[in-house]
Amino acid sequence: MLQVNNISFGYSKTSVLEDISFQLKSGENLAIIGGSGSGKSTLLKLIYGEYDLPHGEIFWKDTQILGPKHNLVIGYDFMKYVTQEFDLMPFITVEENIGKHLSRFYPEEKQKRTNELIKVVELKAFAKTKVKNLSGGQKQRVALAKALAKQPEILLLDEPFSHIDNFKKQSLRRSFFKYLKENNIACVVATHDKNDVLGFADTMLVLHQKKIITKNTPQQLYKNPKLPLVASFFGEFNVINGTIYYAHQLQIVKNSDLKGTVKACYFNGNSWLVEVEYNSVKVFIRHEKHIKKDEVVFIDLI
Repeated sequence: MLQVNNISFGYSKTSVLEDISFQLKSGENLAIIGGSGSGKSTLLKLIYGEYDLPHGEIFWKDTQILGPKHNLVIGYDFMKYVTQEFDLMPFITVEENIGKHLSRFYPEEKQKRTNELIKVVELKAFAKTKVKNLSGGQKQRVALAKALAKQPEILLLDEPFSHIDNFKKQSLRRSFFKYLKENNIACVVATHDKNDVLGFADTMLVLHQKKIITKNTPQQLYKNPKLPLVASFFGEFNVINGTIYYAHQLQIVKNSDLKGTVKACYFNGNSWLVEVEYNSVKVFIRHEKHIKKDEVVFIDLI
């Protein structure tokens, strides 16, 4: 179990995180969200032991995570951290990067393990390709597989799918997070993408103004966001009479007490996102048809 107990941290005299506490069991997936500068990446680095903690403590099971004052080499064998820099060797192949730290005394087992991880990150066609010839998204997938090679107990991921194109992203998420669950690997994901969270995270933690402002399952936070910051993570939302509504929770009807004027209409695949001016405020509504600009519409709640 990961235990983060009342930690606070800052750079020089600038406070970044204050009184942060949470727990994570083996095999669980925790998503950390928040705006730019909210401390997501800093929190991952603290869990990894990259910085010394002035206040609080972090444990993985019975091992206290300590910083560079206590460890000559940063990090622990049971923990892997995947940054956005990838940390790969460009002049060797994909399979060589993944298998580099596996034992040479058992070549068949090493190859089997390497092939398994290449399949997880969907890079079978590039196994013999040198990393320097890969795209940014492909390099990110190699970094993910490399982190799994020595079977860590906990994985720390900083925007793990940010460089990967949309053609591969969804199937890769499913394959990758399924592997973590099947192998009981705990995971902490710092992300700005709701698709990294919905369907995969067991718990979602929201950082804002140095603190945890809320923590719950993605389902509960989606259904009851309470705060505009939380709702904004999931999609277009509106605040009407002090209550938060997503765009799909409003509808355009023939008549109601709420009346507005269409300002724009955006094609959204299977629907349109209609921007309506209501009481001098922008309101966004999901609608099945295009509506012309300046048309007067009536709004109701679903």
